[in-house]
Amino acid sequence: MKTSLADRLLSDKVYEDLLALLGTDEFAAGSRLPGENTLAGRFAVSRPVLRQALARLRAEGRIQSRKGSGHFVGAPRPQESLVSFGRLSSIPDVRSFLEFRCSVEGEIASRAAVHHTADDLARIRGRRVAFEQALQSGASGIDEDIDFHLAIARACGNRFFEMTMQALVAQTRFSIELVRSLSDSPTPQRYAEVCREHAAIEAAIASRDAQAARDAMVAHLHGGISRLFGLAPGAPPAPEQAVD
Repeated sequence: MKTSLADRLLSDKVYEDLLALLGTDEFAAGSRLPGENTLAGRFAVSRPVLRQALARLRAEGRIQSRKGSGHFVGAPRPQESLVSFGRLSSIPDVRSFLEFRCSVEGEIASRAAVHHTADDLARIRGRRVAFEQALQSGASGIDEDIDFHLAIARACGNRFFEMTMQALVAQTRFSIELVRSLSDSPTPQRYAEVCREHAAIEAAIASRDAQAARDAMVAHLHGGISRLFGLAPGAPPAPEQAVD
């Protein structure tokens, strides 16, 4: 029977959702997946749509089918497909990284505005509030800041963007710490600016305005460049200077 485009899109979404769950405490390696009826109900899809996603996971070796027993989570896969971007080694390197994030995360925010679900938006809002609360309590808020950006990536509807952001966590943490340590702006003023920028990104995503979401994210990351260099984003980079 010919599969419709709608079913293929649903199957892709179920595949991505299941893939994100494999290896978690709920679906640890070697554990048995819930039955098809349970999984179909959980993801609100038909069993034929679910089976397409399961077949794809089986073909990739991520799950195994045991006759009469159901599906089981496969052993963790080697990380040969993970990209290592390497450490940031100079001030211009950090600037290049922030400019790279402008391009990638601008697209992510734009897509999140179009593709986000109610759960995605609640997660984004929760991460934004957690960041503000962390700052108010005197904590650094760096992990909460990163989580906010990861939540947006998760909402964009493309797992490769999310995987890229996950692979950049170490560089992102380092760049945030560097911007904070070298910024000339007083800490309360700098934190207030970041909170306003986060709120603008969330509002644009919530309104499903793709261009506004892109612009808000790029403005936020350009703000980091400006706070680091004290210059407009288009100004020449600082002379080469090691950061370690």
